[in-house]
Amino acid sequence: MKYSPPQSLIRIRAIPYELFYRIDISDEGMGIAEAEQSKIFARFYRSPAVSGQEGVGLGLFLVREILAAGGGYIKASSKLGRGSIFSVFLPTEKR
Repeated sequence: MKYSPPQSLIRIRAIPYELFYRIDISDEGMGIAEAEQSKIFARFYRSPAVSGQEGVGLGLFLVREILAAGGGYIKASSKLGRGSIFSVFLPTEKR
């Protein structure tokens, strides 16, 4: 929501699979450059494109760490100017 225009849609979709649940969160925001998509989960990483926005670059890092501690993970796909999709994968049973 932080990087999406006011009144834009945020969609959440849950998809159950046999071994995991997938939750897709999509936005209509500014998107993430392909070269930066591998960096956004690093601690303190901030894109130059959002330097004017409040933040320190911990949000996605913490999400990744919390999910990993529970046996899950997160992926992002995005195109500049077309929004992003963050997919969260959670195991169906504790490992």
